[in-house]
Amino acid sequence: MIIDAISDAVRGTPGVTLLDVDPGHSTNRTVYTFVGDPVSIVEGALNAAKVAFKLIDMTKHKGEHPRMGALDVCPFIPVRGVTADECVEVSKTFGARLAKELGVSVYLYGAASTKDYRKTMPQIRAGEYECMEEKLKKPEWAPDFGTRDFVPHWGATVTGVRKFLIAYNINMLATKEQAHRIALNLREQGRGPGQHGRLDCCQAIGWYLEEQNIAQISVNLTDFEVTPIHVAYEEAKKDAKELNLAVTGSEIVGLIPLAAILQAAEYYIEKENLFILEEDQKVHLAINRLGLTTISSFNPKERIIEYCLKKTGGKSLADSTVDQFIRSIAARSPAPGGGSVAATVAAM
Repeated sequence: MIIDAISDAVRGTPGVTLLDVDPGHSTNRTVYTFVGDPVSIVEGALNAAKVAFKLIDMTKHKGEHPRMGALDVCPFIPVRGVTADECVEVSKTFGARLAKELGVSVYLYGAASTKDYRKTMPQIRAGEYECMEEKLKKPEWAPDFGTRDFVPHWGATVTGVRKFLIAYNINMLATKEQAHRIALNLREQGRGPGQHGRLDCCQAIGWYLEEQNIAQISVNLTDFEVTPIHVAYEEAKKDAKELNLAVTGSEIVGLIPLAAILQAAEYYIEKENLFILEEDQKVHLAINRLGLTTISSFNPKERIIEYCLKKTGGKSLADSTVDQFIRSIAARSPAPGGGSVAATVAAM
């Protein structure tokens, strides 16, 4: 009911196209991916937030994924013809309106943040929802917009600007603690100051999925050109092998750019000395080698952003590449992001 109601709010916003909805049972969190022109995209995100405000109660929320609010994070991603600085203004418009219209606390992150100690999600979300009431009382954690009074059923929201992010989970036959141990080895932050991990632009934690009876290394790749998905996957396999643990595949949360899938395909083509020329065959090779269908489906037409835009069909979106799509909706088009390309994330 809640997931559908928020979907309807986004879908009903003129000028906005809802591309994907990706709920997670154990994480109790849903990623919404939608695109549109600068004015419409703010309205779509606000419409989603207003429904979430009515239906979500964070005092009752539990889930494996770190979170601090009902609308946990709403990033805006410049896709084409717009600078990060211009998108910062879009995110600030959204943050200011969200704080004013709902009476909640809003933080800026990424390119929109002006404070080095609160640039990243792990920095801002430290302590999670349970610590927000005390955190808001500290001068250094005063929100960028809105009240310093804790709103229990909402928590707080983060918004800002960043590059494409790939949310990527690696499946393991292991305990939560073993998965987290490997996550600490991989993630850029590592185990703390002076103990950096091996992969740049990588955030990671370990958790356990009760419904699947497996552990996962939950990875956010903040720049897949620096650390591609296949590198994260292969590095996790190396560490798992040293612990005599099995890696059984992986999954993408939300959408993923075609370039990231083709990166993985080219790696396995070279590694295995394969002869593959067709794009669709490369896509299927990457899906197979990364095990993207082991615990959930992965339909390229529904999960790869370029293919997803083609599927929307009709008018200016029909048979469009990402570049053509962006040109068709506006000369300057930011999109709100989470998952891979454009999304609003709510903890549900």
